[in-house]
Amino acid sequence: MSDVEPIVDLDDELDERAPPIEVIGLVSKFGDKVIHDHLDLKVRRGEVLGVVGGSGAGKTVLLNTLIGLKIPDSGMVKIFGQDLDKASTAKWDAIERSWGVLFQRGALFSNLTVKENVSAPMVEHTRMSKKMISDLAELKISLVGLPPDAGALKPAELSGGMIKRAGLARALALDPQLLFLDEPTSGLDPISAGAFDELIRDLSASLNLTVFMITHDLDSLYAICDRVAVIADKKVIAVGTIPKLMRSTHPWIKEYFMGPRGRAAARLEPARGAQ
Repeated sequence: MSDVEPIVDLDDELDERAPPIEVIGLVSKFGDKVIHDHLDLKVRRGEVLGVVGGSGAGKTVLLNTLIGLKIPDSGMVKIFGQDLDKASTAKWDAIERSWGVLFQRGALFSNLTVKENVSAPMVEHTRMSKKMISDLAELKISLVGLPPDAGALKPAELSGGMIKRAGLARALALDPQLLFLDEPTSGLDPISAGAFDELIRDLSASLNLTVFMITHDLDSLYAICDRVAVIADKKVIAVGTIPKLMRSTHPWIKEYFMGPRGRAAARLEPARGAQ
């Protein structure tokens, strides 16, 4: 038996030819309040997709639905072709191993060290030896730019930027194909935010990741996103490159990208796909 043998059989792997994310007719509610009303979205393999929208537009609700924390009231969510609502236990294990999630505040276990946090998904989802898990955890910690001694620290001993990087290391623990980021640069100073953007850009390219990133940071959108999806009016009203979105006549899109901050971000760094 191989040290790296996963818990599920190969027959339970996902369809790698299918879109990483496909949302069809999603309806999300909290009581009588409708958050999403027949929302549709398809994410392309290998792209960095930014997701924007006003406060209360339902960005985080969408993320929680994609990772199974909220059950849709109607509609369908597929991850690599698998309908989450119909997934067996074995399929769910394969799905969870296919993605990594970086929550807004890191969501690290406060009583565990950084290395133990990064090791946790490998302990849960694989049959690897303790030695291999330890070695891989150290590799992931290094991969996100943390110093080797950071592995022995508790979350309370970390700066905001280090917490983000530790959370990212844990999200990458199982070598996912799909990475979810919830406001990854929130709370960081401009220099740290720029460095984190560069890290995400480099990792997405070198690891061939598909990245779904909720953000309000215009600099991040310009720096690393291939396309941007805009949530408004309880739907995804537009998906495209920033230059394409800037030609939209929708009032929210015009205000977001053509307002003072949008114009400043455009001057600092031309959007990807602008040529």
